[in-house]
Amino acid sequence: MRSMPRHIHAHLADVCASTRKAIAEACAPSLVDPLVGIATTRSALPIAREFTAARTPLAAREVAPLEFSIRRQDDVSLHRLIGREVHRYMAKSTFSADDERSPVGDPEPTFDLPMGRATSPGGAPLDAAGRPVAPFPDPPVLEQHGPAWVLAMCNQKGGVGKTTSTINLGAALAEWGRRVLLVDFDPQGALSVGLGVNPHDLDRTIYNVLIERDVAVDDVLLKTNTPGMDLLPSNIDLSAAEIQLVNEVAREQVLARILAPVLPDYDIVLIDCQPSLGLLTINALTAADSVIIPLECEFFALRGVALLMQTVEKVRERLNPRLEVEGILATMYDPRTLHSREVLSRVVEAFGDRVFHTVIGRTVRFPETTVVGEPITTYASSSVGARAYRELAKEVLAR
Repeated sequence: MRSMPRHIHAHLADVCASTRKAIAEACAPSLVDPLVGIATTRSALPIAREFTAARTPLAAREVAPLEFSIRRQDDVSLHRLIGREVHRYMAKSTFSADDERSPVGDPEPTFDLPMGRATSPGGAPLDAAGRPVAPFPDPPVLEQHGPAWVLAMCNQKGGVGKTTSTINLGAALAEWGRRVLLVDFDPQGALSVGLGVNPHDLDRTIYNVLIERDVAVDDVLLKTNTPGMDLLPSNIDLSAAEIQLVNEVAREQVLARILAPVLPDYDIVLIDCQPSLGLLTINALTAADSVIIPLECEFFALRGVALLMQTVEKVRERLNPRLEVEGILATMYDPRTLHSREVLSRVVEAFGDRVFHTVIGRTVRFPETTVVGEPITTYASSSVGARAYRELAKEVLAR
């Protein structure tokens, strides 16, 4: 949220302080930061609104659109009147030249909620974090394919959108004429399920390619319903590979070794990693040229990024000197919540340009695609989720 000019800060502080005083006469007082909200009960809400409208210099019709949120706290009858909409509305307001206060700055950006894209009042495009961003060019048509660029989709925290991003980014890249191989490197087999494959019905998976020397990638490879996109499936058998590879010579490089023969046939290989930093994930990072880190816009997901960065650095130093962090992808972003905006802001502050401009918003379409077993780019081609992954594909290729 933008910083508040001093004259508005002083004015709101006066308004909130006076409102709190009035409310204190109707209910038990509670100390709350006046710029965050006012502690109140449901019975005191009409008093708060009426008093705020009376104290603010804005006309009554201008005060009416302000939205107040009520939230129960700790099973008691005390609620909080959230005042951040007052801040936002005041920031959007302008004053006449003869007003004694200085004019307020530009209005806040208008967001395309699911994608997080915004435009400034002047029409300049901004991303969800408020950074200027130029439109990404359409990828050029390739005259020939290969060798593949290997990307690992990695985060040790589960439920952050790794599998969803692998499927839909791969499908979006295939739409741009790239030959894509998806590698399901998670024993849960979620990537395979998300593409309509029942992992329990498979006789051979990537596990057999890792462990049995007479099984090649081509023996396990599956064609998907998306033209130009193939799948190397997985199932629960892969969980045993982590134990069986312990005594293997160069055990961290097994995946790189088995993928090498098929790299000339593809433009991009996307590896869906398991939610851990075990031997399978180390194999994926060793085989990859770059890593994309999907990050749910939630505090607990943010905590693990530093540890993952340390792991990437160790793999780069000891096993794979070419490994780079391609970018951090914000997923499950909801610009309507303060928490999502704060987490995204902190990630951008910490990692700067490593954070993709494109963000993936929450939408019910993603769970639906898992049920039908196809990418969102075909299931709901015109949805904001599909548009977001197409934008991400262009951004990845532009980098």
